[in-house]
Amino acid sequence: MTMPLGARETGSAEPSSAGEGPLLHTSVYEELRRRLITGKVAPGVGLSTRGLALELGVSQMPVRDALSRLAAEGAVLIRSKRKIEVPPMTAERFTDLLECRLLLEPEAAIAALPHVDAAAIERLRRIDADLDLAIENDDVIGYMELNFAFHFGLYRANGRATLNRLIEALWLQFGPFMSTVYGFYGAAHLVDQHRLALDALEAGDPVALRRAIASDIADGMGLIGRSRLGGGAPAV
Repeated sequence: MTMPLGARETGSAEPSSAGEGPLLHTSVYEELRRRLITGKVAPGVGLSTRGLALELGVSQMPVRDALSRLAAEGAVLIRSKRKIEVPPMTAERFTDLLECRLLLEPEAAIAALPHVDAAAIERLRRIDADLDLAIENDDVIGYMELNFAFHFGLYRANGRATLNRLIEALWLQFGPFMSTVYGFYGAAHLVDQHRLALDALEAGDPVALRRAIASDIADGMGLIGRSRLGGGAPAV
């Protein structure tokens, strides 16, 4: 059984701020970050500091700290102590985020290419196979989690922590919108760009890899997301 983030070994059910140091604050931040990246929170949805604290089994202090950090990253809006929300997506913000993804993610993939061996490619193929099952089962959350695992399983092989963290910051803002788009339209009709990326990795082909990653981003969000917000798809 997994204990709440702030649970004590005494078995007390009441969250306490006693002993809540940097490690706990980081754990709460990373958990909320993960929820946003994988689309577990929808745009425009209000967030309750008290509710999140009760759910995570911690006091409100680390939750407030985490939300403040997320606000600095553009992932949430803090309008007042009681009004915190994931900002709704606008066409202008969407275009900005999408173009940043198209700039950074193909570069991250190409930087990873020399470091990806056969075992890593096999791990990515297994993730992609599980992702296909999530699509077949209309499992949007499963799809989001596996899509993240695929992309960052590749990117993190590049060893460029700053570049990857910048990309994660974009996913923080994209994730909530992505889940609503995929939930509304589905993803089964998209070209399997992940498979093309895997073929490019096996062939050691940076041009094909760049094209596959850029097309995956443009197909998944450029064609679907922008059609919902208005405007055309970006050039790849």
